Amino acid sequence: MEGFIQLQFSAPKSSLQNRLLFHLAHKFNDEKKLMNSHQNLQDITEDQLSLASIHYLRAHYQEAIDIYRRILLKNREYLALNVYVALCYYKLDYYDISQEVLAVYLQQVPDSTIALNLKACNHFRLYNGKAAEAELKNLTDKASSSFEFGKELIKHNLVVFRGGEGALQVLPPLVDVIPEARLNLVIYYLRQDDVQEAYNLIKDLEPSAPQEYILKGVVNAALGQEVGSRDHLKIAQKFFQLVGESASECETFEEIPVALATGMAPVEWNEETYYCHPKRERVYVVKKRKLRSYFYNNDTFNFNYAQAKAATGNFKEAEEVFLLIQSEKIKSDFVYLRWLARCYIMNKKPQLAWKLYLKMETSGDSFNLLQLIANDCYKMGQFYYSAKAFDVLERLDNNPEYWEGKRGACVGVFQMILAGREAKETLREVLHLLKSTGNSQVEYIVRIMKKWAKENRVPV
Repeated sequence: MEGFIQLQFSAPKSSLQNRLLFHLAHKFNDEKKLMNSHQNLQDITEDQLSLASIHYLRAHYQEAIDIYRRILLKNREYLALNVYVALCYYKLDYYDISQEVLAVYLQQVPDSTIALNLKACNHFRLYNGKAAEAELKNLTDKASSSFEFGKELIKHNLVVFRGGEGALQVLPPLVDVIPEARLNLVIYYLRQDDVQEAYNLIKDLEPSAPQEYILKGVVNAALGQEVGSRDHLKIAQKFFQLVGESASECETFEEIPVALATGMAPVEWNEETYYCHPKRERVYVVKKRKLRSYFYNNDTFNFNYAQAKAATGNFKEAEEVFLLIQSEKIKSDFVYLRWLARCYIMNKKPQLAWKLYLKMETSGDSFNLLQLIANDCYKMGQFYYSAKAFDVLERLDNNPEYWEGKRGACVGVFQMILAGREAKETLREVLHLLKSTGNSQVEYIVRIMKKWAKENRVPV
């Protein structure tokens, strides 16, 4: 800051001094001085390049592209500007366009470390880690001993392309060298369920980009859930709201599931997975649909996506997505079991929901699942399984409400038998369920059912 002030008052006024002040004002977050320097910029190439770089640093990528394009029209020999245009398109998620622009530069400079690395990053986004790693193969041989940062960059991106393999060996020494190394190490810890280490690494980071706000929010949310801290949950909510309320980010709400699902992000050289707002739930689901093709086999993404689908009443697709999940940890989570059971019931497969309960050990969670099966099956007219669930609940807890639920469900099964929508043989089990209760109403209900069974020659 001292040098900033000295440059401002001692150095002779010139375009170069103004450009330096412009960049220093950005670095020190001095908006007033930044605007003053901005107003002093002229329509000359050097000043416009300086303006484009500030646009890039402030995530105004389209504005930067417009300036670079304008300069390129007048100065086609400035080939390197194509790399900066490609970087901007990469940041805007237009990876195919980034590749096209980058190809112009690579035709002339085929061994450029910057360009080849960016090409690998594009391949990672467009295809997969193996395709990206193949693009980096040339770089691993070319990086000289004098180009240490280039070598570290390649090491970093290889970890990303390999899905986190070698993260603990490669990333820690790069935390203060490559900004993305810290973020990717945080994500690695999250994926290993080491939430405390992730928090320790990110707690002192002052976020400046949407991804940093999102990741810091995710870490605080995870820690808040793990230790039961409402303070951390409030901090997470604050970070998510800052991103959600940002004018520049309101159309990219899908960044939250992307951050959660994709895991790591490669670094593009430029010389320098669940908060769901209730009012935005449907928007969130619509945008997630666009992403599903990219993360079809990602368990974390599918878990979030299926819950969002079920919460908005699309139980058929929710069931399909839940069943794609392979992670045993997720499949044993009560949230997963509860939502899948509800999907089964809403999709008229109550027997599958009942099987989920039978596989559970007796616990508070199994009791809660029984309540869900009993009530949801009753609402859906699936009275047989509702009666079975209410019967178990009544045995576990002598609450008169469970008897009332079982009585109604048993009568419901009887009505369905009369209507020909339930097998007559089911009546025998219904009578058995009723007789297990010592309520005075049982005798009257059983007598009516047995009378009908006798008249219709149904063995009970």
